[in-house]
Amino acid sequence: MQAIGPRLVLASHNKGKLVEIAALLEPFGIEAVPASAFGLEEPVETEDTFAGNALLKARFAAEGAGLPALSDDSGICVDALDGAPGVYTADWAETPNGRDWLLAMTRVEEKLKALGPDVSRRAEFVCTLALVWPDGRSETFEGRMAGSLTWPPRGDRGFGYDPVFVPEGYSETFAEMDPAEKHAISHRAKAFAKLKAALGG
Repeated sequence: MQAIGPRLVLASHNKGKLVEIAALLEPFGIEAVPASAFGLEEPVETEDTFAGNALLKARFAAEGAGLPALSDDSGICVDALDGAPGVYTADWAETPNGRDWLLAMTRVEEKLKALGPDVSRRAEFVCTLALVWPDGRSETFEGRMAGSLTWPPRGDRGFGYDPVFVPEGYSETFAEMDPAEKHAISHRAKAFAKLKAALGG
């Protein structure tokens, strides 16, 4: 894979993602600079797949900053809701005053309850990383973490849907876990493991 260099742009304005991605990149000696530092706005996500949206965001940042750009597009896919909210995970949280993740989690729960008491609560988090160079070359890496949804929300350490997601093989939600433990098993960590392998790490 083409070398990245000492700096890259993180094509995201989500503070939670920025913190997680910067921490995952640190061992490689790569400085992660948020797109906002270059005055770049976040482009409208017009694709219907995680990979499509990730590539769109990374291309925009790479062209705008003139540096390699890394983007993450992720979401939660609920089996009983035919994979929703999926690529529209963040949209379910949108309000006139910004994103309300409790509202989004409540919407998912209400839809599940409407399907009856025996509905499957299986879900999985999906993360696709897109790495794009200024010359247009690109790579994508996908990670998935299976689990189930719980209600009411538990924990205050995560972000997004973390308080209602219990990863397979665990009893705590992502939002109850020590961040280091979550980072070791999450969908984002699995995608990064593939990126690391591509980097020769």
